[in-house]
Amino acid sequence: MWEMILSSTVWGGVGTGVAWFVTICLLLAGAVGCVLPVLPGHLILLIAAVAYRLMLGEESGLEWWSFVVLGLLMAISQTFEMLSGAAGSKWFGGTRWGAVGAIIGSLVGMFFLPFGLLLGPLIGAFVCEVAFARKNARPAAISGVGSVVGVLAGMGFKMVIGLLMIVWFFLDVFWVGK
Repeated sequence: MWEMILSSTVWGGVGTGVAWFVTICLLLAGAVGCVLPVLPGHLILLIAAVAYRLMLGEESGLEWWSFVVLGLLMAISQTFEMLSGAAGSKWFGGTRWGAVGAIIGSLVGMFFLPFGLLLGPLIGAFVCEVAFARKNARPAAISGVGSVVGVLAGMGFKMVIGLLMIVWFFLDVFWVGK
């Protein structure tokens, strides 16, 4: 199937310059997406690698296992980002209810970008600590602040993984197996 896709006339006329232009634009958009929550940065970085391979075929220098590595890095980053608010809540002394509230708040907060990414886990952890764990306002607020610290740590981790994906792409294209 891969050979059929590559042999399509759509890709035949794309030159190296155009391939690099498209790839660099996608890599830049992916890097921005790793910082700004509005764009799916890691997914765009993976798409950049796939597009580069499709446009240049065997000449691209990308190996099949590179896509596996990029996909795993993307999955690790997304999982860590989703669970970081809950981990922060627990680290600051919250109960499992605070952790559950932080996860629910993260999911709901995605619909209220950009402030929802920080306020969602904070409010979710606080509300669940008060309502279900029967904590007073102060410990519940500390759990909520912990969820925000966790989310910020997750964002930092997300940026590091994005940079790692870009470095991996260039290493595979120019160095690995050459």
